[in-house]
Amino acid sequence: MRPGYDEAPLNPLPGVVWLLLLPLVAMEAVIGLGKAGLAGGGMGEAWRNDALQRFALPPQLLEAMVDRGQYPLEGLWRFVTYIYVHGSFTHAIFVAVFLLALGKMVAEVYKAWSVIVIFFGAGLFGGIVYSLVPGISYPLFGGYPAVYGLIGTFTFMLWARLGAENANRFRAFTLIGFLLGIQLIFGVLFGGTPDWIADLAGFGFGFGASFVVGPGGPAYLLARIRQR
Repeated sequence: MRPGYDEAPLNPLPGVVWLLLLPLVAMEAVIGLGKAGLAGGGMGEAWRNDALQRFALPPQLLEAMVDRGQYPLEGLWRFVTYIYVHGSFTHAIFVAVFLLALGKMVAEVYKAWSVIVIFFGAGLFGGIVYSLVPGISYPLFGGYPAVYGLIGTFTFMLWARLGAENANRFRAFTLIGFLLGIQLIFGVLFGGTPDWIADLAGFGFGFGASFVVGPGGPAYLLARIRQR
């Protein structure tokens, strides 16, 4: 057999990416079956609305729990579950595409546990920051804050590589600048929601956590600091 002909036509996805993606796929599959009338008697949209009611993150929830001094599991759980409920199938598809692309690139460099920490840590941190901003009443849902954590880690990877090449490290932030610019334009043209706050917080978590959970860990970070 000629060299290269026995290689897989598609690069396989790391297992951790499938692990993060499957809950999203399962949620949309159930809703899709309901909309198609194959389950639940055509209750797909009703199921989506019910999922948003049950699993989205109301920004007032954190303040209410702190005021009462009570932190019930069903309230804390929303800081994670909101990642997997989406406003539409299109919304979910865009999140899935980003997760597949960025997750693959990050998981090829970082260990599986690191990818999980970055993904869910970014979602959690994004939800907390979103909840702390006064005046917001729009519930938070969708996987963008968690995916932006992966974007933050990918930006860190570019930042580190450019630094090793003695190139301009600010070029690493081109992707996040482009994405936030697109969000701003859509917000002006079509009326946006403040969930970009959670996205930006998720990005910051992903970039910052990369120093700690990346290859070499904190020891590498300390060595880099001592060199400066």
